[in-house]
Amino acid sequence: MANYIMMQGTSSHVGKSILATALCRIFYQDGVRVVPFKAQNMALNSYVTKDGREMGRAQVAQAEAAGLAPEVDMNPVLLKPTGNSCSQVVLMGKPIGNMSAGEYHRGYSVKLFDQVKAALERLKASYDTIVIEGAGSPAEVNLKSTDIVNMRIAKYLQAPVLLIADIDRGGALASLVGTLELLDDEERALVKGLIINKFRGDVTLLKPAIDFLEEKTGKPVLGVIPHIEHMGIDDEDSVSLEEKQEYPSSGDIKIAVIRTPKISNFTDFDCLAGEEDVSLYYVQEAAGLGQPDLIMLPGSKNTTEDMMYLRSSRLETAIRAALESGIPVIGICGGYQMLGKEIHDPHHTESEHDGIEGLGFLSMTTTFSAEKLTSQVEADCHDLYFMGQNITAQHLRGYEIHMGQTTFLGTADQHPLQILKRADRPCDQIEGSARLDGLVFGTYIHGVFDHDEFRRSVLNALRVAKGLPALQNTRNVYAEKQHSYDALADVVRQHLNMEKLHAIMDGNKK
Repeated sequence: MANYIMMQGTSSHVGKSILATALCRIFYQDGVRVVPFKAQNMALNSYVTKDGREMGRAQVAQAEAAGLAPEVDMNPVLLKPTGNSCSQVVLMGKPIGNMSAGEYHRGYSVKLFDQVKAALERLKASYDTIVIEGAGSPAEVNLKSTDIVNMRIAKYLQAPVLLIADIDRGGALASLVGTLELLDDEERALVKGLIINKFRGDVTLLKPAIDFLEEKTGKPVLGVIPHIEHMGIDDEDSVSLEEKQEYPSSGDIKIAVIRTPKISNFTDFDCLAGEEDVSLYYVQEAAGLGQPDLIMLPGSKNTTEDMMYLRSSRLETAIRAALESGIPVIGICGGYQMLGKEIHDPHHTESEHDGIEGLGFLSMTTTFSAEKLTSQVEADCHDLYFMGQNITAQHLRGYEIHMGQTTFLGTADQHPLQILKRADRPCDQIEGSARLDGLVFGTYIHGVFDHDEFRRSVLNALRVAKGLPALQNTRNVYAEKQHSYDALADVVRQHLNMEKLHAIMDGNKK
């Protein structure tokens, strides 16, 4: 019989994901066969599994912390917002259509619960412990009847729940007490402990509040977790995008990421932001572009509408002016599609528009189809001419996730990437496009900058163009991520009462 612990929160963004990641790592370090689970995730940052299925990145991080390869049983339902209160619904890693929030919550979500239970049963059969994450708050009374990610899961498994509040945003005591008050008797009984997260300051000054909470609720406070800066762990969704830097800071190389309304997979840029010589910032309007050394166009859940936004916000004009002055532009996935001459959507796959003119920086067009390509890939980069330098790198690993088919128009551009494997099967296909003057480059491959040699080569080309010396690559992103999981586990072990936690979990198992 599997053991369970469930992390629920008083609201979104209180730290459920990161604390679930910490517990996955702690149990993994202790030799436990542990697996993460979240029934339903709403996120624009997604990932493609080895078998070509799509899932939320929060559970990917948790799987990595648990020493596992991500699989969709860990996140059977993924909602990808498309705008106007609509989302693409991804079930067991495959899209099944777009739905409004009303359509989804008025009964459809409950219809998916059988698939959620089936995924749970498969995990129960293979692992000793399941670390479960909720979403939002379990006390959202308007959604409780159709909710499949919070107390419906806890009741189904009779899983003990830890209720988390973010003290950094204020009102933590009231939110904990209020949430418990809004739960029914069975739900309240499943809550076995409280956690105060993101605390700054002297924890001894919090003792009167902890005593009050325990007396008022009858629930033990299992820990006060400090605010942890720069964990180096992937962000879950666009809530964390609000915390991204909006202005360049110190750093030899300034990289501007264009923050479009439908931005997705912005984790592509985290590795760049982690470089000591890089100042990476997010731009929403033309006036904020400044004088970057590189402009990045990110992935998009709705490329057509994001292209329209570039035009209406005058960001397109600012990007064109920057390019004409010699500032390079790189696009990934949807951003890559925007670099072309035209974007066509004849079946209204992404929006109600038939199509739109692109930026015209690359000689290609893109047409959307109903079928989404989701696949892990491995590629080589052959002599990418960028900012006066030829960049070569081998075994670039990443993933494709797009519905557009891109057609190259003649031989005006270079195609520097060659896909060697797609879904672990041999492949020989050109990918990506680069302008011959070395100022524009685009690719469908997410995660391409996770490759240490490729990332440093791009940055060094920018350095040399500015008259700065090239730097040796000193980073190993994979090792850094493993260190981050260990460091996170160390902090949580220190500030969470692990003895009480094990007692709660063992008591539930009996």
